[in-house]
Amino acid sequence: METKTENDNSLSLPMLADDCDKAEKGIGSDRLISNGKTSFLKTTFHGLNALSGVGILSTPYALSSGGWLSMILLLLIACVTFYTSLLIKRCMDFDPTITSYPDIGDRAFGTRGRILVSVFMNLELYMVATGFLILSGDNLHNLLPDVNFEFWGLQFGGKQSFVLIVALLILPTVLLKNMSILAYVSASAVLATLVIIGLIFWEATYDGIGFHKSGVVVNWGGIPTSFSLYAFCYCAHPVFPTLYTSMKNQNQFSKVMLVCFVFSTVTYASIAIMGYLMFGSDLESQITLNLQPEKFSSKLAIYTALINPIAKYALMMTLIINRLEERLQSYCDKKSFSYLNRTILMISSVTVALTIPFFGYLMSLVGAFLSVTTSILVPCFCYLKILGTHKKLGYELVIIGFIIIMGIIVLVTGTYTSMEEIIHLM
Repeated sequence: METKTENDNSLSLPMLADDCDKAEKGIGSDRLISNGKTSFLKTTFHGLNALSGVGILSTPYALSSGGWLSMILLLLIACVTFYTSLLIKRCMDFDPTITSYPDIGDRAFGTRGRILVSVFMNLELYMVATGFLILSGDNLHNLLPDVNFEFWGLQFGGKQSFVLIVALLILPTVLLKNMSILAYVSASAVLATLVIIGLIFWEATYDGIGFHKSGVVVNWGGIPTSFSLYAFCYCAHPVFPTLYTSMKNQNQFSKVMLVCFVFSTVTYASIAIMGYLMFGSDLESQITLNLQPEKFSSKLAIYTALINPIAKYALMMTLIINRLEERLQSYCDKKSFSYLNRTILMISSVTVALTIPFFGYLMSLVGAFLSVTTSILVPCFCYLKILGTHKKLGYELVIIGFIIIMGIIVLVTGTYTSMEEIIHLM
């Protein structure tokens, strides 16, 4: 394998755009030997953008599903995923030729490991992007409940109509090759998170909702859903290798991860507690659906919540499309095939969004099956294999063994519960 070099890996654009550029250049499957130039603060900013996403809208629902004691699960998931982020660092320290997440799978289990990790990564991106369409449709329908239209003789109304409208608006961005502008918009995730928390607090304090709900201590039947949704909030691990290789001082990576996970956990916990005290067991899958749409603060919160998903949809789809085109470019005319490929992929995503329009349960499924796999199980199994830790008994093996058992339990119970609910509602 020929070693490739890159003189500037400073992440001047947000992480998703950086990954898009690498995919377009055919970089990623091979090791990049580079002198990172990204500072501690800038790497922290990118890490926070990766961890800050639409998960913040569903944490109140996760808390209402499991009750107050499920907050322990949020802290547990945060600690576990923080630890697995450090396992990724150790794998990369052990083998300097590792620069991407599939590289870790390849180093541990060969080509099959690379393929398996890539499949889970891309499937997670696809499902999260599909969730963005559902989220957009739900929130726009909440603002404009009476909108409907006819298309090719078919009558569309409610959430379906807005999913199609959003998809048509997003399609031109999916066809773009240059993602720079959208990347900068999506980089506002941290600011958007803080704005949403502030607006929800304003609505509770000044718009008459208040913090009057007591909630329940624990709801055992909702624990799998809570666990899965909390796991979905920490599904940024595939970008951590890029963060690590981009750093000027890689010894500070652990501190970057600590700051990112502490900040994200505080924001997730804050909005979950506020939402549960405001709406109790009446919480919807997205807290924005509980807000009063006639209030200005509610409208602003909903529009703020929509900016990042709409911008990130094209970025996430581009990552999948570029990897697919790298495999198929020798068989097809590149330009025409690219547009066709992007359109077909988006049509399939819209079809899934219209077929399974249940944001909470779909994201719970993603969290249980895909996020647990990519953010918990993959780092643990690869670390044990690469460093040979599984051959010697010690406290570290016990800890990782506990994490693997917990991850498998969440994967099985969460996936089963989510699938059961989705099938029941369809």
